Amino acid sequence: MKMALRGEVWLVDLGLAAKIRPYLVFSVRIADTDRSLVTLIPHTTSIRGYRFEAVFPVKFLSSGGFDAQGIVTIPTARLIRHLGTLSPKELHIVETSVCAWLGLSAGD
Repeated sequence: MKMALRGEVWLVDLGLAAKIRPYLVFSVRIADTDRSLVTLIPHTTSIRGYRFEAVFPVKFLSSGGFDAQGIVTIPTARLIRHLGTLSPKELHIVETSVCAWLGLSAGD
């Protein structure tokens, strides 16, 4: 089983019509007794200025942002390759967008 940790960015193949793209691991680390699933936030280079986009430069990614409205949960088998890890500050920016999208308190 591939071990993906919260804050890491992985190249992911969702299959079907979705293309291979970078996704941020948003879920917590799973234990051996948990289902082998991971919740992800997609990175996109097509920024539209929506309020649920977390846009900031990431040194190992093309210009773009993370789309909080594109949350998916998939089997870890679809993870292809680890690309890098966001800083705590960068992860917080994405968390704020996701909390806004889901109507949750960001817990500042």
